[in-house]
Amino acid sequence: MSSTANFPAEATAHIRDHCLCLHAQRAARVLGRRFDDALRPVGLTNTQFSLLNALNRPAPATIGDVARLLGADRTTLTAALKPLARDGLTTAEVDQKDSRARRIALTPAGHARLAAALPIWTAEHAALEAELAEGHPDQLRQGLGALAGRPPSRQPDGASL
Repeated sequence: MSSTANFPAEATAHIRDHCLCLHAQRAARVLGRRFDDALRPVGLTNTQFSLLNALNRPAPATIGDVARLLGADRTTLTAALKPLARDGLTTAEVDQKDSRARRIALTPAGHARLAAALPIWTAEHAALEAELAEGHPDQLRQGLGALAGRPPSRQPDGASL
């Protein structure tokens, strides 16, 4: 028996054409690959660039703070930090006020790598926004921010992201 017998093809087409989750996931994959390719010359993925950027703040951040900012779970974030720490780009220390928490910071090498990546990200992002000009990038950011549950422009400690 055909698998379409129990689920109408019209429903499949409607979901394909209207599902915000599907469209966001597909766009995220394409954007991720695009920025991975762009950032490869400085030895970063787009995820690592975002993580280093999230750690670029006046004081070391807790894993929980960074996880909330990036919309990631703590386990995923901890795994993502391992290669950055191995490469000497980040450090982790026990929080002086709460020994259960760790504080993560950029090393001088992490700051340098982030600085090297910034012109690449800036150029790639400008090209992307030019492609979206008629699609109103600011409206897209606002809509995605609303779906994420908070404005994307401020970190929990008040530092700009």
